[in-house]
Amino acid sequence: MDKDRRTYRSLALRRGLVGFRVCIQETDLYIQTDRKLEKEVSDWVIEARFAIETYIRSHPNFLESYVPLSDDPLAPPIVQEMLRASSVARVGPMAAVAGAIAQYVGQRCMEITSGEVIIENGGDIFLWVSGPVTSAIWAGNSPFTGQIGILLADVSRPFGICTSSGTVGHSRSLGRADAVTIVSRSVSLADAAATAIGNTIKTERDIAPGIELAKEIPGILGGIIIKGSRLGAWGQIELVPLR
Repeated sequence: MDKDRRTYRSLALRRGLVGFRVCIQETDLYIQTDRKLEKEVSDWVIEARFAIETYIRSHPNFLESYVPLSDDPLAPPIVQEMLRASSVARVGPMAAVAGAIAQYVGQRCMEITSGEVIIENGGDIFLWVSGPVTSAIWAGNSPFTGQIGILLADVSRPFGICTSSGTVGHSRSLGRADAVTIVSRSVSLADAAATAIGNTIKTERDIAPGIELAKEIPGILGGIIIKGSRLGAWGQIELVPLR
């Protein structure tokens, strides 16, 4: 999604939190915390990007691989996280980059704030809130866009909610899903898994096999696949209509 068209962000401000935006090159975050932390978040994004970009310079296959790469105990922690998540989901490590950055910043915010933290990075979300929360589903031209959401009743621990689409935005996908949204305790894994499942969705007939694939990926709590006028859902989530 084009950066200046992310108007949906203004509809998602949680009561009692302050929302602000941080953009560093391709990374475009919308953050909600108990106070503005633009300087701190900017520094953390730069740290994360520097670690990833430096690693790519010495390991160029990390950028282009569509398959998992071997673990590297000498890699920076955020790179190790991407390698682990992509290995579990059976995709290339860059499939986890947006979720990994959201998770990195979210965890750092948790260390210095006393309240809730929400980090959104192009549809990949780190959540640490008290009480239930509903995440809207945006699925391009599908009739389900903006009409349903995923209700999470217990988010006392950090959650990741990540979406991959083959019809919306600029993320790389080999499929044509309108939306594959995955919930996991790990934002990196949710991101990688959404990509892996989204790659398999070409038509509405692929929804059921896509759900079976999701069930084989350990660490996924649930999710939803939308293609056109059909959807499939599974796991520890509840779909609710949006008013």
